[in-house]
Amino acid sequence: MYDPTRLAALVAVAEAGSITRAAERLGYTPPALSQQLAKLEREAGTALLVRHHRGTRLTGAGELLVARARRVLDELERARLELARLAGLSGGTLRVGTFQTAGIHLLPPVLSAFRRAHPDVELTVADYEPPAGIAAVAAGEVDLALTHAYEPSAPVSLPASVSAEPVLVEELVLVTAPGHVLTSGSSRLPLTELAGQPLISMAPDHPARQGLEAVLTRTGAVPSLLVTTPGYALVCALASAGLGVAVVPEMVARTAATPVGMRLLEPGDLRRTILVVHRTDEAAPAVDAFRALLRGAFGRASQYN
Repeated sequence: MYDPTRLAALVAVAEAGSITRAAERLGYTPPALSQQLAKLEREAGTALLVRHHRGTRLTGAGELLVARARRVLDELERARLELARLAGLSGGTLRVGTFQTAGIHLLPPVLSAFRRAHPDVELTVADYEPPAGIAAVAAGEVDLALTHAYEPSAPVSLPASVSAEPVLVEELVLVTAPGHVLTSGSSRLPLTELAGQPLISMAPDHPARQGLEAVLTRTGAVPSLLVTTPGYALVCALASAGLGVAVVPEMVARTAATPVGMRLLEPGDLRRTILVVHRTDEAAPAVDAFRALLRGAFGRASQYN
């Protein structure tokens, strides 16, 4: 049986004409979307896409599967609407918390899908720098919130009434000024190559960054500029200007407003997990529906404890 998430990814590529544009539309990174498509091709047992310098086109098998996939996805959408009516999702308010990166690059398509499925539910969105969204959910300020956790880092502490579910895992990558020697290669860059490099250090007292900052310090990178607030747009702009190198989530690097060089690191165990947190002590059909849309958009990892 084909995974509906992968079918939706194939349809998006067919409509966008390229993996990069489809990834932006779905909130994936291009490598993550490519992985989903590769799994779908293995399920299908044949090539579905042909990649070329101007984008991507469907093979004959891909065109056949896209036509069927659209029908499947339409039926699933109808089922979602009918279930919503049964669950009483015909009014009320869903209060969503987010942080800036997720709010800009991940949340909009999910909010759009929720609005289409449940047009009578009022939506509000509030910004919380992680881990503040967890406390906001526990206090009842919002119904659910997107937050993040880093590896390596201390585990996120959750109140007894709150549960967290991973929706997206991404690697951390090196960003530099365009043309920098460290980002000129195509292979993974060993972390040891950062020794002696001027590092744009980002909020080392911030819980989510403490473990990462410790790893970078051990490589011998030399802190040259400290950004004391967790703002990746500013970090990328400073790296773009040649003021140092930085390590940021891959999604941040690929969507930077300023031109940057980017390179994957070796080992690839520096990661950021984006999670959705929600209360577990009360029934909330709108929250459950929204979480289902998140799982459909980004896939589901194991339960985070």
